[in-house]
Amino acid sequence: MNLSAIISVLAAEQSSPASLAMTFIPLVLIIVFFYFFIIRPQKKQDKKDAEMRDNLEIGDEVVTNGGIVGIVFSIKDDTVVIETGGDRSKIRVKKWAIAKNETIHDGDAK
Repeated sequence: MNLSAIISVLAAEQSSPASLAMTFIPLVLIIVFFYFFIIRPQKKQDKKDAEMRDNLEIGDEVVTNGGIVGIVFSIKDDTVVIETGGDRSKIRVKKWAIAKNETIHDGDAK
């Protein structure tokens, strides 16, 4: 091998850690972006929704994910019975299906 080939190989080996680091910096920035702007806010919203479902009370007006509006009639471990319509029909739904509590309690007004 000639001297210029050896020098070029050594130069490539010396610059590769820096170029490797420069390659991963955008990837790390994308991961940080996703965490702070997508994953973290979603976890906060999930925690807020779970707290809302845990604090349901009989008589609260709720809306399900399917758009059914009703008043909470009874609450069990993981299900809620709601009254809907003028004929007071009752529907049993899972707690995770409750999308919104439209009743404002004294402590909720901010």
